[in-house]
Amino acid sequence: MRKILAYLFLSVIAINSYSQNQEIDNNLIELGKIYRNFMFRNNPPEGTDEKLDKLKTDKLNVTVEFIKQTITPKNDLTSERFLQLPDTTSLKYIFVVRQINLNIREENPKDNYKLIADTLNSDIKYFALVDNYYDMLFSGIGNKNQPFDLTAVNFELNSYNLKSDTEKGIFFLKAMSLCGMTIWGYMNIVKPPNYKAAMEKISKYPKFNGQPYYQYLDLNFPDFKMKILKDEDEMSYKEYFIDKYLNTLIYHYMCLNQKKKFKEQKMDLVLGSILKEKQYYKYSKNYKENLESLFKTQEYK
Repeated sequence: MRKILAYLFLSVIAINSYSQNQEIDNNLIELGKIYRNFMFRNNPPEGTDEKLDKLKTDKLNVTVEFIKQTITPKNDLTSERFLQLPDTTSLKYIFVVRQINLNIREENPKDNYKLIADTLNSDIKYFALVDNYYDMLFSGIGNKNQPFDLTAVNFELNSYNLKSDTEKGIFFLKAMSLCGMTIWGYMNIVKPPNYKAAMEKISKYPKFNGQPYYQYLDLNFPDFKMKILKDEDEMSYKEYFIDKYLNTLIYHYMCLNQKKKFKEQKMDLVLGSILKEKQYYKYSKNYKENLESLFKTQEYK
């Protein structure tokens, strides 16, 4: 009798566990679809918040609240609540939501349940989870908080549960990836470049630890590889994102170089940023020679 009771007890536990996992999978798929539909400029219709609240479980509360913010106009993603890095389980679920979103865009998508199982059972690098979280966060800020203006924002990196210079570096580079996109078109598509419009955007960049963005220097963290571009293999994280960041610094310098009244600001930018540190020049794909020339010019002035 005891063996029968024990077997029944274990069977009940197994059934409950399966039921809970099935609910989580169903809810993750629904979150992926909602994220896909409303992550860009489409705003969610009335009743979406209530629909999202029904997807909450003990394990999915953090994920649901985060996804809710990423699709909400004028959201709270710049608040400390969301800037803080969540627990690892929530990071994995948020990663899965992103993968479902990407999967259902494919011409021949995989089965979402298999995708969830394969993703959760794979050895996802922790830094990839951190990168994914802040990529979605800053995409949500850029897509939903228009017009772009982070003037009043000061990112205090010691307040966000970031445990190393690598995690802080990921945060910074993802934030600057968003900022850099706001001026890229003015500097590369418009002919000649629209320096005035670019400077207006730069004036709306956030501060980091109470300082102008370019004074953040803690980027000498150990490099690592991860898959960044869809159709390419894993690549150097620093090579990809520091190249983009250097472009932003150079564009800023070009804007300041248009007027003599910006001479002091130009010197502050060069001497207060990684532009003066030659160890980073190797990451620049298009401006390595310009960087070396720039530094020599500043040395002799």
